[in-house]
Amino acid sequence: MKNTTLCYIEQNGAYLMLHRTKKHQDPNQGKWIGVGGKFEEGESPDDCLLREVQEETGLSLTRWRCRGIVTFVSDEWPTEYMHLFTADGFTGSLTQCDEGELAWVSKGDVPALNLWAGDRVFLRLLAQDAPFFLLKLIYRGDALTEAVLNGQALAL
Repeated sequence: MKNTTLCYIEQNGAYLMLHRTKKHQDPNQGKWIGVGGKFEEGESPDDCLLREVQEETGLSLTRWRCRGIVTFVSDEWPTEYMHLFTADGFTGSLTQCDEGELAWVSKGDVPALNLWAGDRVFLRLLAQDAPFFLLKLIYRGDALTEAVLNGQALAL
């Protein structure tokens, strides 16, 4: 199992989105996601969050909130525990990302992007300002086959 972070940085009604286009053999190839990545040895979730955001965007977060833990189960990839964050305070200027193109996307336009089906589930929870949640997403290939929110199955 691996631990990761994912952050949706907010500014002026938009999220900073990463269009994954540059990384070789990327399971997220062509998808739009937030920014984040894998834990390094000894890191806490917020240590990983701060490092990954800095590496991928050049920004230093000053205010963030852990929104939930998303468990990804796949028939193709190892199980992943993703610590999901939002942030609305930062300093610095955007830099180039070696994993894809960064863009500020209006929250209303995000659903039209090429997203994972499971990302649509937790993005709706973020939009509803849901309290801290546990979400399990089960994939067969690229298809989302099951979603369980706080122990309750969701209709897909």
